[in-house]
Amino acid sequence: MASILINSLKRLYAAGRITKEQLAERIEKGTITVDDYQEITGEEYDE
Repeated sequence: MASILINSLKRLYAAGRITKEQLAERIEKGTITVDDYQEITGEEYDE
């Protein structure tokens, strides 16, 4: 089950208010995981 953060990021991404690059920065900071990135974008994370 996705967290509130992941659901919020999904909505922001779908609305074009957050980019893949911004999501990648969150992976580097440890805020989200690679799996979360894939769930949000529907694409594999390319490190």
